[in-house]
Amino acid sequence: MSATRTRAALRTSARASAELLLILLMIAVSLWLLGRMWSVVWPLVIGLLLTTLTWPPTRFLLRRGWKPALAASTVTVLFLLVAAGVVALIAVPVASQSGQLTDGVVDGVQKVREWAAGPPLNIGDAQIDKAFDSAVSRAQDGLGSMVGAVVTGVSTVVNGLVTAVLALFLMFFFLKDGPRFLPWLARQLPGRLSTDVPTVVARGWDTLGSFVRSQAAVGLLDAVLIGLGLWILGVPLVLPLAVLTFVSAFVPIIGAFFAGFVAVLIALVSNGLTDALIVLAIIVVVQQLEGNVFQPMIQSRGLGLHAAVVLLVVTLGGNLAGIVGSLLAVPVAALIAVIWDYVREQLQEPSQDRGGDEPETGTAAPS
Repeated sequence: MSATRTRAALRTSARASAELLLILLMIAVSLWLLGRMWSVVWPLVIGLLLTTLTWPPTRFLLRRGWKPALAASTVTVLFLLVAAGVVALIAVPVASQSGQLTDGVVDGVQKVREWAAGPPLNIGDAQIDKAFDSAVSRAQDGLGSMVGAVVTGVSTVVNGLVTAVLALFLMFFFLKDGPRFLPWLARQLPGRLSTDVPTVVARGWDTLGSFVRSQAAVGLLDAVLIGLGLWILGVPLVLPLAVLTFVSAFVPIIGAFFAGFVAVLIALVSNGLTDALIVLAIIVVVQQLEGNVFQPMIQSRGLGLHAAVVLLVVTLGGNLAGIVGSLLAVPVAALIAVIWDYVREQLQEPSQDRGGDEPETGTAAPS
């Protein structure tokens, strides 16, 4: 081997490794700072997601000559009324059918117990009672941890309410002052950054809005079709299950599996195995229609992400940050793709941008 080439290759590899380590260190520091500021970042993210949903009606009012403050206030109040109506529509059927669902769970447990008592398990009542007593004893021993869990749950609910209130206020200000943000940002940045950063922000906003609105439309279609099937079969809690299907659509792939599992489980407990299998078939058909028909039609521009990339980023987001990570994984990946596409455009060789120029040899360009 050539000693000169070997040393050059080692120097290049060492320099690239050092640069990569610096980049990874910068990412680690950024994620640490993000975690420290999460109490502020999370309401900001929720506010942005809500703004993408409520911006179209606000823009409609602004184009009709409404003042920004009046348009933002009107849309915010309408959003709160719709949200309160949805909560009421969910709470009423859950409260009215909770007894029926409880009886179904008890019957389902009894059926499982009878099945376990027969072949091939042949588990007797004494063994089942012993296991039950052991479970009760463990629950009593862990009463302290259970109380701690309840306190933690109450704290989580309070934090969620604070986050929701902050997100609503941020949504109002985004709706009212949003059109003035990019000009203000351009005036604050020096040199080329005054052009590059607003351009990337505008593209990222379009991508985020496309994602949220398309997922909302697809989730609404899934909720209507699956809810109709559950209603025809007489499965209880149709409306809450339909709303769960709609909300789960914002978590690609994993959300559909979770909502389908809950629907099949309730159908199994309340209506039996046959209806549960029918519900499973309905969910599979609807999900196939979503992936092959609804998604391409509604999401015209798309996110530019392959399905395998979506699956990987959702899995990674869930491992890193649970449900929140799964929810934000695809939008974050899409925004990273927007930034990468813009950087790639700026780094292209000038000759790649002159595809229509006449050749220097004087020969005619091919058609």
